[in-house]
Amino acid sequence: MIVDHRVYTIRPTRVADWVALYREKGYPLQERYLGRCLGWYVPVEGRHDQVVHLWAYEDQADRERRRAALYADPDWQAYLAEMKRADLLLTMENRILAPTDFSPVP
Repeated sequence: MIVDHRVYTIRPTRVADWVALYREKGYPLQERYLGRCLGWYVPVEGRHDQVVHLWAYEDQADRERRRAALYADPDWQAYLAEMKRADLLLTMENRILAPTDFSPVP
């Protein structure tokens, strides 16, 4: 298993707007194509302009196949265009993580 750890930095004071748009239009599509969401988090302490979400995949090939299917969906492309027009996102970063042999999440 691998985990795609994503961190999005949103324009200050606009996190709620970004989350609302994602919840309505982005998340249903990602849930359909990407499969196993391990968590979706907003800050309580620390930086208040970032959100984090984690997605589990069998391996890198599984991740690539699922993300390719997502990007091929016209509704995903429309969502990305809407997000761009809303101009809420400043940066996005992701890391691919592998669990240790003693990790409680298989």
